[in-house]
Order: sequence, then C-alpha cells, then structure tokens
Amino acid sequence: MESTRQAKIARLLQKELSEIFRRQTAKTHGTLVSVSTVRVSPDLSIARVYLSIFPSDKAPEIIENINKGARTIRYELAQIVRHQLRKTPELSFYIDDSLDYIENIDNLLEK
Repeated sequence: MESTRQAKIARLLQKELSEIFRRQTAKTHGTLVSVSTVRVSPDLSIARVYLSIFPSDKAPEIIENINKGARTIRYELAQIVRHQLRKTPELSFYIDDSLDYIENIDNLLEK
C-alpha cells in the first residue's frame, strides 16, 4: 500500500516530468509524450515512470532515447524540485500500453 508521502511525491514528479516532456516534445513535431503514472518505491529512491506515447508505433524508439537521457532528465527534474525534495529518485521509464490494450478490447468486442 502506498503511503501519503509516496503519493505526494509521485504527483509532484508526474507534474514536473509532464512539463519537461511537454517542452522537449514541442521540438519534435508530431510526437506526443505524456506521463500517465509515477510509482515511487517505499524508500523514495526509485521512481517508475509510465509514459503514453502517440503515435504508438514510435514508442519503442522514443522510450529507448528517453532511457538513454534519463540522467539529464533526472538532473533537470532535480533543479526544479530542489526545494521540495532532498534527494531526487532514480528514474526508470516504461511504456504505458493501457490505451492500446483498451482499443484492442474494443475492437474484439465489435467483432
């Protein structure tokens, strides 16, 4: 079960990471990256970030690039949240394919 502190930090990280990705994706016209969920470990040292990427056919390539630049994203995030958090958690990024899963179920139900 997630503690109140974990939930607050997850919301803070989600908000700030969304803003970071919004600024970065403004440069890559036609690709939209949004932060759907952030899960923080109980010791607040690791954050699992789930990203929704549109169009989804570019998702593996974009996730790979984001994971390569995870250290710079963490540094940028640390500069923003330095007054709220003493230590910025390690970030690991994953594809959130729940929208694709829902679309697949809808297609199956229509048949």
